[in-house]
Amino acid sequence: MCVQQIRGLFNMTKKSPCSVQALFDLCKQTFTPSATSPPSSQAVHKLYSLLDKIGPEEVGLKDESLEDERGHGLFGLNVFNRVDRWAQPITYVDIHEDQNFTMCMFCFPTSAVIPLHDHPGMTVLSKVLYGSLHVKGYDWVEPACIRKSVQIGHPTDEKVLRKGNMMHYLTVRLARLAVDKVITAPHSTSVLYPKSGGNLHCFTAITPCAVLDILAPPYLEAAGRRCTYYHDYPYSSFANGDEIVGNGKEQDYAWLAVVDTPEDLYMRPGRYMGPAIQR
Repeated sequence: MCVQQIRGLFNMTKKSPCSVQALFDLCKQTFTPSATSPPSSQAVHKLYSLLDKIGPEEVGLKDESLEDERGHGLFGLNVFNRVDRWAQPITYVDIHEDQNFTMCMFCFPTSAVIPLHDHPGMTVLSKVLYGSLHVKGYDWVEPACIRKSVQIGHPTDEKVLRKGNMMHYLTVRLARLAVDKVITAPHSTSVLYPKSGGNLHCFTAITPCAVLDILAPPYLEAAGRRCTYYHDYPYSSFANGDEIVGNGKEQDYAWLAVVDTPEDLYMRPGRYMGPAIQR
């Protein structure tokens, strides 16, 4: 991608440079090796109060949802090249990462998806900067309710269950739906916690959109914080006649199965073009 195209996506502005710096400083103060996890409600309140004030201009973005209804004009593509237009990736922008927290952005073209995934032991604050994003999130039912099945007939069963000529059990765990809504900017900051708020979630771009995320602590496989992807099945798929959930609330629950990292999940790095952060 050429310099002009990058600048088209990350438009440097001079507006309110202190907002991101203040957010960084507060994150550094809040997320320390000795800090409680998850952070206190007072600490989270201070963070999302700052995040609520940040718009795309404060992080060097422009609102692409106003310029290109498919979310791909910023990449300099010919409008008649439909294959290229529908194949655009999500752009990941790393603002800061250390052992205590990550600050980053995801810029989505229309219809782009980050599949269902978890945030083990993490607190995550998300702010939709522009556009509309559908968020669907689950939390694990505790104590854990786990089923194993060799049932065939689900979309991913053949791939999950059959390896060579051997049959493998599909292991699923019960989760409760925590959030299922479209968020359109401007909107208040969303917060998820290790065991609540939709710790396992997926994003689908309704329009071109961008999300500013703070993750604490960051993903680190050596510390047991590996990003795991899941497929969700309707509750009725593995009910087995012994109703754990009743009273017409079955739609609020699903069975989740671990899957490999999706092959069609394509992200490319972008350069942060907002105000410099003094570390």
